[in-house]
Amino acid sequence: MVIIGIDPGFSFTGYGVLKKENNKTFLLDYGYLSLPQKKHLSERVGLFYGFFQEKIIRHSISELALETSFLGKNAQNFLKLGYLRGILYLLADQHKLALHEFSPREVKQAVTGFGGAQKDQVARVIMQLFPKLPAQKKADVTDALAVTLCGLWRSKSVSQFLK
Repeated sequence: MVIIGIDPGFSFTGYGVLKKENNKTFLLDYGYLSLPQKKHLSERVGLFYGFFQEKIIRHSISELALETSFLGKNAQNFLKLGYLRGILYLLADQHKLALHEFSPREVKQAVTGFGGAQKDQVARVIMQLFPKLPAQKKADVTDALAVTLCGLWRSKSVSQFLK
């Protein structure tokens, strides 16, 4: 099983790729995609699509994990985030990936044991689990790795494997 967790955003999109094999978990890839603000929205969506298409193919991804969106202060940002989520749904369909969505509370609960944890608490747990991860990595990366872990731990294929 190879899973990619993605924390989409129009400025920075964090991602993490984990592989589960023989009861061991390996961190294959992580980082963030920076989308140039000066490019037209359609170009940024195209860059997003191409970037994650390449990751899915390169790592033979079988599952994709996302955090559910919430409507914050800016409805326009929420709408634009929907474009990126739509691209991820399309990629999941095109590559026959299992798609998992988790609320922020579920992700925090899975990673820290407390659904009301703060972002820095989640980041600390991620840094403990992946000590080689550079400390200066963006919050988008630790958020994405938290989503990836939640997907890995809550995946039906892993649950079936453990039975």
